[in-house]
Amino acid sequence: MTQYKVRGGHELRGEITISGAKNAALAVLPAAILANGVCRVENVPKINDVTLMLEIMRDLGVSIRLVEDTVIEIDASAMINIPTPYETARKLRASYYLVGALLGRFGKAEVALPGGCNFGGVRPIDQHIKGFECLGADVKVRNGLIKAYAYNGLTGSTIYLDMASVGATVNIILAAVLAEGLTVIENAAREPHIVDLANFLNRCGASVRGAGTDIIKIRGVKKLNGCSYSIIPDQIEAGTYMTAVAAAGGDITLQNVIPRHLECITAKLSEIGVFVEEFDESVRIVREKPLKRANVKTLPYPGFPTDMQPQITAVLSVANGTSVITEGVWDNRYRYVDELRRLGAHITVDGKVAVVEGVPALSGAPIHASDLRAGAALVVAALAANGETRISGVDYIERGYENMVEKLRGLGADIERIETETLVAPLLELVVS
Repeated sequence: MTQYKVRGGHELRGEITISGAKNAALAVLPAAILANGVCRVENVPKINDVTLMLEIMRDLGVSIRLVEDTVIEIDASAMINIPTPYETARKLRASYYLVGALLGRFGKAEVALPGGCNFGGVRPIDQHIKGFECLGADVKVRNGLIKAYAYNGLTGSTIYLDMASVGATVNIILAAVLAEGLTVIENAAREPHIVDLANFLNRCGASVRGAGTDIIKIRGVKKLNGCSYSIIPDQIEAGTYMTAVAAAGGDITLQNVIPRHLECITAKLSEIGVFVEEFDESVRIVREKPLKRANVKTLPYPGFPTDMQPQITAVLSVANGTSVITEGVWDNRYRYVDELRRLGAHITVDGKVAVVEGVPALSGAPIHASDLRAGAALVVAALAANGETRISGVDYIERGYENMVEKLRGLGADIERIETETLVAPLLELVVS
């Protein structure tokens, strides 16, 4: 079993480079299926979710070539339209983007229901299905598969999303870029990776307008060509390291960021007493004073990201005073709170609201990551805690963070990735005997 062993209490100092955005890469890679020609994609993060997506695409006959460390070339000209590999696809939430891409290219898609993180909230795909049906597809969910067929091709339509779903917005864009006529998405998600996907597709010859606003218009084109494109920096990875220095103290600089994407995080950290200085493509974060309480409510972009809620909660657990966290996106995202309590945090949860009473210090303990961002929050808390913390379930963390241990060690953190022996077999023997 792999664990992270963290000895907290060390301030973070130095400089690190932020990787390409996980959520942007997982939208752009399947979008390359729609292109006639080679797509060169740069700044691709080296994370497990990207590896899974590329593995699924390769199984569909897509040619994928590693050109440099974070640069790949994708050629889907010889791909075949078969059901996606069930066991691989169900491990990955973003596998559902293959529905939009395959439906857009072939008029048919059979993809396993997505997996990914289960952080306690319901993550339906009803808005995706609504969008596909508005474009003229027949969609059924049977035997663990999403089956979508456009017998007469896809036709543009006006689609109003009942909620500003990132996944549904991405999937509708993927399906609509080669559809006949004009598609209008109303109440569309506005996240930076939606804009990144639109920019990539437009570079390939698509006509996607309005990305970054709540109304996106896609005029279908006959074909898309290959292109070269670089993925944007990861807003959530950057925010996680910003909260790490907020919790542990110190002075760090993050390179390869878009400061505008971080404004909602920067504003909240500034409110609690962290100094943030913005440059063209970097930010400096300094925490030397005690932290102050704050109230946080997660909202769709440009509001405070739900994917940063666990990390800011970890920070506020060592701030002076009582803070209130309100989850405004998912029904429940507090499964990680029990693990923070093991470290000595004082947190009570009632539905979508968590009340955090700051404590002078946390203490190390064995804890377990239950999902990607929960795992990141536990690392943030462990860096601030006195003594040794061992974090299991780190496979979740490595789904979305590239070289987290190495990056933190470069900032002076006492953290290492270790392999431990499992106790399952001895326990079984004890039960049998």
